[in-house]
Amino acid sequence: MSLQASRRRRQALFRHVVVGVIGLFFALPIVAMLEFTTRAPGGGRSLDTWATLLDVGAIERDYPELMTGLIASAGLAVLTVAIMLLLLVPTMTWVRLRLPGLRRTVEFICLLPLTIPAIVLVVGLAPVYAWVTYFFGESSVWLCFAYVVLVLPYAYRALDAGLSAIDVRTLAEAARSLGASWFTVMWRVILPNIRTAVLLSAFLSVALVLGEFTIASLLNRDNLQVAINLLGKRDASISIAVSFAALLVAFLVLFAMSFVGNGRRARRSKES
Repeated sequence: MSLQASRRRRQALFRHVVVGVIGLFFALPIVAMLEFTTRAPGGGRSLDTWATLLDVGAIERDYPELMTGLIASAGLAVLTVAIMLLLLVPTMTWVRLRLPGLRRTVEFICLLPLTIPAIVLVVGLAPVYAWVTYFFGESSVWLCFAYVVLVLPYAYRALDAGLSAIDVRTLAEAARSLGASWFTVMWRVILPNIRTAVLLSAFLSVALVLGEFTIASLLNRDNLQVAINLLGKRDASISIAVSFAALLVAFLVLFAMSFVGNGRRARRSKES
């Protein structure tokens, strides 16, 4: 018993050391960002940079590129999530119901973007976006199609876990036997049962869109990260503050993922 207790203490100590080192590795840059944005020109500390960042009028007047990038990223996040869900949820459900032999093929296609660097994707997407620009203009909103490709691996895994947790075939056949249309089956039967997976995939997609820089920069489009890069060339304090805020928002989004579905599971455990 004493030997096992000593081994458990060593393992616990090792885990604490590893987590502490990793936490310090991530915390130091964040603390440095916060320290840099609170420096006063004459020494000491000041919150002027953060006050400017919270002043919408000042941002529109002095940093119009930031407002443009923020609006573009917000629109891209909404469109990317919408297109991703409209594309993946019906496709994955139909494959499970009618074409189970294609499941591995769909999985391979969805996970393929993980193996392709962003710079290679840009090389392939550049001719496509030349035609997009010709027909639809140079608006950054059309980046949503490229971002859907980027989020496919993460969204697929989240949705696949949700669909694997339910008996899709039985639910669909039961609904169809009661006279429900396929739209009703999808909207009122499948989606409510994979609500947690849908939210997780949406959160992951939003976090990725808010942090994407390479494709937007190389295709000469505006988004939040491109605006931060431009701001860094003329006002480093504001640029670092916006980067810190974007990092905080992404962290909160990912942190919220750990609570998605907890209330529903708690209610189920109480009922049981």
